[in-house]
Amino acid sequence: MPIEFNDTLVIAISSTALFDLAESHRIYVESGVDSYAQYQIDHEDELLKPGAAFGLVKKLLSLNETHKDTPRVEVILLSRNSADTGLRVFNSIESHSLQITRAAFTSGNSPYLYAEAFGAHLFLSTNPKDVMQAINAGIAAATIVSPTQANNDSDIIKFAFDGDAVLFSDEAEQIFQQGGLEEFTRSEKKSAQKPLEGGPFKTFLSALHKLQKEFTQENCPIRTALVTARSAPAHERVIRTLRYWDIRIDEALFLGGMDKTKFLKAFGADVFFDDQEGHIERAKGHIPSGHVPNGVINE
Repeated sequence: MPIEFNDTLVIAISSTALFDLAESHRIYVESGVDSYAQYQIDHEDELLKPGAAFGLVKKLLSLNETHKDTPRVEVILLSRNSADTGLRVFNSIESHSLQITRAAFTSGNSPYLYAEAFGAHLFLSTNPKDVMQAINAGIAAATIVSPTQANNDSDIIKFAFDGDAVLFSDEAEQIFQQGGLEEFTRSEKKSAQKPLEGGPFKTFLSALHKLQKEFTQENCPIRTALVTARSAPAHERVIRTLRYWDIRIDEALFLGGMDKTKFLKAFGADVFFDDQEGHIERAKGHIPSGHVPNGVINE
């Protein structure tokens, strides 16, 4: 019978998100694909340094150490490399002892279609075009950037999410952009009992929640946080929406427009997802951050 990932959290990741390929990319831009290919072959036994999502991937794969017969996390490599130039990536995967065995090498084409084929709950890449195509195809995806300071070294895997246009649709954000804060607050208070529609990361959050339920809340190795610019009374609709979805969020921070960065540091996020590039720019100094190109702000 074919293998399926029915009870597995599936993460698709580009080679440039997993490893630092900045020098290789520079050669590609300056000298073209042939020089790039030769460079990768010449250096295929040279270990690649960790990229923006390396720490997150390593933590997630560690969840399989106690479930070797039935892995809880599957990480798929999706790469614009050819199989030939991608050998260096797989050599580095082996050298870093990452349990990644499945891959798609597309020789320059966007690999986002294979994220859906593999049943990925999340696609992380450094290529904004690939991420946008994945979002448009209904896949949770983000353009991930590396922090300038050291990552959180806790054993707990911590995900932080913005709300509107990420976990939720951007219906409320559209009202805010058109009518301002007062109209947004009035509308959200009026609609407090009406659940928000799901955003691109609803399915991913649901998959995380399903994995979390295999552990007691006290001993769960995954922790989630909603970090939103909303404040009371606009908080109620969010809480009721999550209740309606039957999804647990471990921490909810309603910041009323305050800068999110210091709160993300306090939470100890391993990754933060937001639709606004300004929030990503401020957070990326401390936390691996993923821009989600969704909603009215990104039109």
